[in-house]
Amino acid sequence: MSLIDALGQPHRPDPNARIVSLVPSITEMLCDFGLAGRLVGRTGFCIHPKDVVRDIAKVGGTKDVNLDRIRALAPTHVVVNIDENEKPTADLLAGFVPHVIVTHPQQPEDNLALARLLGGVFCVEEAARRWSDAFAAGLAALRAMPKGPPQRVLYCIWQDPWMTVSRDTYIAAMLAEIGWSVPAMAPATGQDHGAGAARYPRFDWSDALVADIDQVLLSTEPYRFTEAHADALEKQLGKPVQLVDGEMMSWYGSRALAGLSYLRALAGG
Repeated sequence: MSLIDALGQPHRPDPNARIVSLVPSITEMLCDFGLAGRLVGRTGFCIHPKDVVRDIAKVGGTKDVNLDRIRALAPTHVVVNIDENEKPTADLLAGFVPHVIVTHPQQPEDNLALARLLGGVFCVEEAARRWSDAFAAGLAALRAMPKGPPQRVLYCIWQDPWMTVSRDTYIAAMLAEIGWSVPAMAPATGQDHGAGAARYPRFDWSDALVADIDQVLLSTEPYRFTEAHADALEKQLGKPVQLVDGEMMSWYGSRALAGLSYLRALAGG
């Protein structure tokens, strides 16, 4: 079986791997695959499953990784993600960790390849296969569901400054499964036009933007939007504003399976 990561790097099965995961959603998936005993490190944002990860050493955040702490844990594998982690950090890790596995799911079906990669490298193929079968069935059920009227939605992930998601993100692909689309968005004036700005641009509210959307979705992460934020913004804009569970919308891996059901409920109102 070919085990190729998001950068095209080949990996081999290792039943004795010592793993550090710098990706919260993947930490959860590894635990669900029965690999908690081989996880020697995780970020402070790796919070699921709560009763399991509390016994796994923290190595900083997804962006501010403690390299010395990781070095002391002597992992054979570190799992990173192109959106979650900084490339310079991954490059430094590659200098002393034998295997850096790079992930980058961009649409729901990419979860199947992710499960196959992790299951194969860490020799838990059967657990990965069972999860993949359940996910494939859930995705097929979602796609077979009658679609409602198309919706143009602005999915907000931050305020001060306001930030949203572009059409080539995992979140936008999840929304597309229920016929909802996000507007094309140029980065706000003065913003650095790097890759991150293109995928998660800042924006300014304008009459034209509000007129171009049917509703606003406020995500509960990474910014902790609440119902109070949603109520205040709805009064300000005169458009429907809905609070949505950011984990259900943006976490690939294990939580993506529950995310399919969440999408069905969201589409049903």
